[in-house]
Amino acid sequence: MGFQEGTKKGDSKRLKQTLAFGVFKVMSFLVVAILVIILGFIIFNGISAISWEFLTEMPREGMTQGGIFPAIVGTLCLVLGSMLFAFPVGIMSGIYINEYAKDGWLKRFIKLMTNNLAGVPSIVFGLFGMALFVNKLGFGDSLLAGSLTLGLLALPVVIRTTEEALKAIDDSFRVGSLALGASKWQTTSKVILPIAFPNIITGLILSIGRVSGETAPILFTVAAYFLPKLPTSIFDQVMALPYHLYVISTSGTNIEASRTMAYGTAFVLIVIVLLVNLLANWLRKYFGKKVKMN
Repeated sequence: MGFQEGTKKGDSKRLKQTLAFGVFKVMSFLVVAILVIILGFIIFNGISAISWEFLTEMPREGMTQGGIFPAIVGTLCLVLGSMLFAFPVGIMSGIYINEYAKDGWLKRFIKLMTNNLAGVPSIVFGLFGMALFVNKLGFGDSLLAGSLTLGLLALPVVIRTTEEALKAIDDSFRVGSLALGASKWQTTSKVILPIAFPNIITGLILSIGRVSGETAPILFTVAAYFLPKLPTSIFDQVMALPYHLYVISTSGTNIEASRTMAYGTAFVLIVIVLLVNLLANWLRKYFGKKVKMN
């Protein structure tokens, strides 16, 4: 009797396990299918707009003709500017939280505020950026104000991924380095940070993916409706692909031409994000190999 009951329980567990794995597999394929459908839709509708002129010319006729070159340059400048702010500040903050801050109410408060900051809607960041950078500090609608606002938006992601990357490193590395006479900073900068850096780049990838497609923050701080020229200063306004896509999709003029350009702009934006992510992944693998070799 006991053997039969054990066999039945074993069969029941295997059945539940098979069902659970089957559900997980279906959900995974569903996510991939949704992604493929979205990308296929954008590519199918946007590929006809892609040409050398579309990528390299200035916009004309209320952005229904010409190209999107200023918007491409503006988007790349905003992503680069935001990362120049968010990445070092986020890494240093993550290092402080995980390596230096003592367990207590202050550390818990900082982590709580970081988590809450990650959940703030992007339009709130835009209003804050307009109030602080555009008006209070006098930067005006500029590349500098937009980059700083997007940097604040990306900051929580970089902090959390840095913290998790450092937390995943075994304490034996820290103890061994300190036992050899290294200081706390030498241990962090020479031992811990190089090992964690490939995973920290994950934060860079996630933050780039977020800021490159944001419209609300740049709407209040930097984006121009129609500006057929390239920026020459950090205090210049720029066009950006997300805002450009929004404007031509809602302008209501020359609907067919606007729709074609909108799909083409969306296609270019996706390709830029993909290329930047591939570059970040390559950097992660490169630094990961260097850590293994050392």
